[in-house]
Amino acid sequence: MKKTYKIDVDCANCANNMETAAKKVSGVKDCTVNFMALKMIVEFEDGADVKNVMQEVRSACKKVEDDCEVFL
Repeated sequence: MKKTYKIDVDCANCANNMETAAKKVSGVKDCTVNFMALKMIVEFEDGADVKNVMQEVRSACKKVEDDCEVFL
């Protein structure tokens, strides 16, 4: 399953760091961050609890870019 989330991030490099961090979260099959559109597209692994996974993605992104936001 894929879901799209609105994000707030200041630069393309920050967006890239967010994408890398999100891909490392358990339950995430793939992730793409589009800086120009301010969107994050997350593909979840089968059977993943989307809500919990996205809380972990948000935490992982905050660790690499503390001024970013993922709107759930």
